[in-house]
Amino acid sequence: MDSPVSAPVAGSMELKPVRKRRTARYVLGAMACLAVIGGGAYGFDWYRTGRFVQSTDNAYLRADKVSMAPVVAGQIAEVYVSDNQKVVAGQPLVKIDPRRYELSVREAQGTVNARKADLAKSEADTKQQDALIAQAAADLDNAEHNAELAKREFDRTAPLAARGVESQQKVDQTRIALDQAKSVIRLKSAALDAARQQVSSLKAQIEQAHAQLATAEESLRRAELDLEDTVLRSPIEGRVGDRTVQLGQYVQPGTLLLTLVPTDKIYLVANFKETQIAGMREGQPATIHIDAFPQFDMKGVVDSFAPGTGAQFALLPPENATGNFTKIVQRVPVRIKLDADQKEIPPLVPGLSIEVAVNTKASARDEMAETK
Repeated sequence: MDSPVSAPVAGSMELKPVRKRRTARYVLGAMACLAVIGGGAYGFDWYRTGRFVQSTDNAYLRADKVSMAPVVAGQIAEVYVSDNQKVVAGQPLVKIDPRRYELSVREAQGTVNARKADLAKSEADTKQQDALIAQAAADLDNAEHNAELAKREFDRTAPLAARGVESQQKVDQTRIALDQAKSVIRLKSAALDAARQQVSSLKAQIEQAHAQLATAEESLRRAELDLEDTVLRSPIEGRVGDRTVQLGQYVQPGTLLLTLVPTDKIYLVANFKETQIAGMREGQPATIHIDAFPQFDMKGVVDSFAPGTGAQFALLPPENATGNFTKIVQRVPVRIKLDADQKEIPPLVPGLSIEVAVNTKASARDEMAETK
């Protein structure tokens, strides 16, 4: 005989699969709706913005580093900085033994003093020659007066001798005196001409002394520059890197001692494919993701484009006009300026790997307006 409760139990067991199927349909329907909505939102966002975004992970931080090398030779006497130390513009970095260059400065200073003395002597000789010229001119003037008196005496004596009032001897004496006076005039005139011609020679000596003094002063300045260059100073603000200089090391001009990296003036160079730069323009905004700091993203602006692809600046540029040809997509270096006004910027250093995306539709001005 059948149990009275067996029928309801069987009915409830039949209802459970139906409910499960209905729940599964609802869940699948909801997931399908969410997928459609999500896909639509993604498609709309891609159509509105995403298709205009060009990205690459071939990007690195750069800085215009300065390699420091001496311009004079010598032994390293002092090293004022250590590895990775921060320095400011004008700060001493390295000092070369200055003793030889101090001697050169003193020697050059002595030469300058000697040339100044020569110039002073030449100028004094010129002034003395002016006095000699004045004296010769006075002597010539006196001789001309004496000759005029002798002529008057001869002109007065000759008529008197013709009338027998004066003797012939007196006439001869006055004639001789006149001739002597004329000879003195010629002598004094020649002396005056010689004194005047000596002025040109003295002026030439003064010019020569000026030239020698200028040469000596240039040598002194060169020696002072060499002495000043014994202290190698930082031309920029940055941090010390690649320091190879050691105390006591002998260095020649051009020897690499250390490198200065301006860590506060870092920029980004992204190597985009040539097929990605058609819509890129200066001023377009960029989103920057730093591999070393994945939780931090920066903003930037396209600053400039390289005047050629990276291959053109290689040590051995490709020559595609010879041999078999395989087309390779070239990359164009694009310089991107970082937004330094962002808060809590991590310590960035050149060489870090970057992922960058450039919005070729918007401009920096548009993004700033949206941010506001």
